[in-house]
Amino acid sequence: MQYRPVGRSGLKVSAIGLGGWLTHGRTVGAEELARLVRVALDHGVIFFDTADIYAKGEAEKALGHAIKGLRRQDLVLATKCFWPMTENPNDRGLSRKHVFESVHASLQRLQVDYVDLFQFHRYDPETPVEESVRAVDDLIRQGKILYWGVSEWTAAQIRDACHIARAIGAPPPISDQPLYNMIDRKIEEEILPVCASEGMGILAFSPLAQGVLTGKYRPGSPPPEGSRATDEVGGQFMQRYLDERILKAVVEIERLAGEAACTLAQFALAWCLRKPEVSSVIVGARTEEQLLENLKAVDTQIDPGLFARAVEALG
Repeated sequence: MQYRPVGRSGLKVSAIGLGGWLTHGRTVGAEELARLVRVALDHGVIFFDTADIYAKGEAEKALGHAIKGLRRQDLVLATKCFWPMTENPNDRGLSRKHVFESVHASLQRLQVDYVDLFQFHRYDPETPVEESVRAVDDLIRQGKILYWGVSEWTAAQIRDACHIARAIGAPPPISDQPLYNMIDRKIEEEILPVCASEGMGILAFSPLAQGVLTGKYRPGSPPPEGSRATDEVGGQFMQRYLDERILKAVVEIERLAGEAACTLAQFALAWCLRKPEVSSVIVGARTEEQLLENLKAVDTQIDPGLFARAVEALG
């Protein structure tokens, strides 16, 4: 396993992290997750990412159960807040009240005293950024969180938050968690350069494009039964990936992966990790076999020319 710094911070994470959206607390049971976490740790994974909204808190509970009894200092735990968990009008956004209460609720569900990285899941246009930054600054001083980051913010929003943090003497964010894979490359235009200049690391989510970059979905064929595309929650995020043009390009990329003597998933993960700005790619796994296959991407050496041909195939 490789370990990479998160931007210019002192925190290091495994190049591949285990994520918990559709996996923890929804399609994988608590005991199965506990086994996956231990397999991940045995193979050098130390970074585990979740969020309060994933399965309405059940993902955090499942992860808390999975890590119980493990040495806390061996883990880098990340979670998030923004989305409403209840009908309470204050139970949403990035107000000081919601940030504080979200952190305390996440700590309780995870059964830990602190989280290493607390992330703002989206930008909140209804709360002054300074209020949100001061909230995480106080939580850092209290030892409830060690670092903070953002997810799915624009380049301008990231730059503004960093400026405000420095102006008030608060720690700036160390990370951004954006959508990034061979199909979704938009962050290369502005987000990557801004994060590099601000000293922030990229924690890429959906590096396998919801499973499309595993070769599971074939052009001209319906999604396999039991796949994410047939899941009530996951399916709504997948429709644009199931475009015939994209699926035909994926078949070509799978052929390129064969030239590199690796699987399509390993090729796709290695493509993300080629960027020095990327601190970690966050993968989900339903089985031990899936997890172990993904982890091999860290040691996969691929000719940059093959990557260029893959991007060309996608257009």
